[in-house]
Amino acid sequence: MQTQIEKIFKSLSAEADFVAFKTVTEKTRDLSVRNGKPENISIDMDAGLTIEVMKDGHIGYGATSELTSEGIQQAFDRALTMTKVASKNAVHHFDLSVRPRSEGTYISHRQKSLDQISTAEIYDFLKKASQRLKVSDKIISAVADAMVIETEQNYISSNGSQFQQNFNIVVSSFSATAQDGAETQTRSHHGGRGNCLQIGAEYFNFDKLEQDCDQLSQEALELLTAENCVHETCDLILAPDQMLLQIHESIGHPLELDRILGDERNFAGWSFVQPQDFGKLKYGSKLMNVVFDPTVSNEMASYKFDEIGNPAEKKYLIKDGLLIAGLGSLESQARSKIPGVANARSSSWNRAPIDRMANINLEGGSLTLQQMISQVENGVIMYSNRSWSIDDYRRKFQFGCEYAKQIKNGKLTKTLKNPNYRGVTVPFWNNLAGLTVSDTVETYGSPYCGKGEPSQVIRVGHSSPYALFKNIEVFGG
Repeated sequence: MQTQIEKIFKSLSAEADFVAFKTVTEKTRDLSVRNGKPENISIDMDAGLTIEVMKDGHIGYGATSELTSEGIQQAFDRALTMTKVASKNAVHHFDLSVRPRSEGTYISHRQKSLDQISTAEIYDFLKKASQRLKVSDKIISAVADAMVIETEQNYISSNGSQFQQNFNIVVSSFSATAQDGAETQTRSHHGGRGNCLQIGAEYFNFDKLEQDCDQLSQEALELLTAENCVHETCDLILAPDQMLLQIHESIGHPLELDRILGDERNFAGWSFVQPQDFGKLKYGSKLMNVVFDPTVSNEMASYKFDEIGNPAEKKYLIKDGLLIAGLGSLESQARSKIPGVANARSSSWNRAPIDRMANINLEGGSLTLQQMISQVENGVIMYSNRSWSIDDYRRKFQFGCEYAKQIKNGKLTKTLKNPNYRGVTVPFWNNLAGLTVSDTVETYGSPYCGKGEPSQVIRVGHSSPYALFKNIEVFGG
């Protein structure tokens, strides 16, 4: 099929100033087990072609799942016609500098390919996990699920680019819901996001999961008799599995350049960050170092090239608390004159690439977790996201967590249920007072980052150490 598509590409590549074809094939196995019984088992296959053209300084797209000469010709004709018409009212006139020539191959890290594990073996793994979670009759729901994804991308363009990228991805989550009378509490593996990794079949090793299952169930039961979180302003420690969403919502989305330029205002919202803030805004304390890094082995959104061929590399977005670069692709960089990254990404063959997060990571500090806790006279440590709310400008936010411990005089004390905290993005990050060392950094992600019109849901990665914030409002739900 790919050979035939390349022949068609050659016959069409001279009809515009620039032409690119990207084929995507993806197989997804989605399984869920509740209380030891199958709840869902499905297999989805998807394949299609994205066509990109540049004509008179304007870029346009077509797409088709009909991978025949006729289907591809129709999609190309639509893309070229619409691009010519739209170029008369273009927001910006681009040139070929926004489409670099790239060649190479990317294969995500794995020890054993996902095509070497059967659906039955995955189901058996999830069944064991669900059964292990149900340690008591008070555990009324024990759920284990996994999405197992195999993706292949092939890209060719009229400037000589040619690259292939192959991804093996596992998204899994585990949760235990306990009930006693009117009280119901849930503990899940990292806030329901579980593990979101580029990894192979070696992930499905139940021996590595047993301890986590036991801990989740015991903590769910523990929450049934816990006191509500205190309501006060105090020190707050956030675990890495909560930091993933804090980073995502209050750093990742506000720094997307298309959002800052107003492109997303109608749907996903705007940003409090202004173009003049880059190089000037003190986003956080000097401890705050945030990187865009699609080169990390096993992280959810690693790749060698973004989807217009821009080579991926690690770049600081925030250095020593100072905002220095945005999450903007080559097109947004050309429009805004703001430094950006290789982040033109799309959810599949039937969506155009736009400015998206990839791996957005907070770097570690100098403290052990025990040293961090010992510094807190009065505070709370919170784990695992439960709920969130943030305004359209990504300024004011409120997050709820599943599980917390009170800290008094440098020691962990009682368990607290329904913990929440709220803040305003820039003051919150300027209250960052401590980070644990790099070997405490944990890696998570999400397969469900929504944005764009038409809407597209994409995969992102985040890693973080434990983080200490001063003078934060916490409260019980």
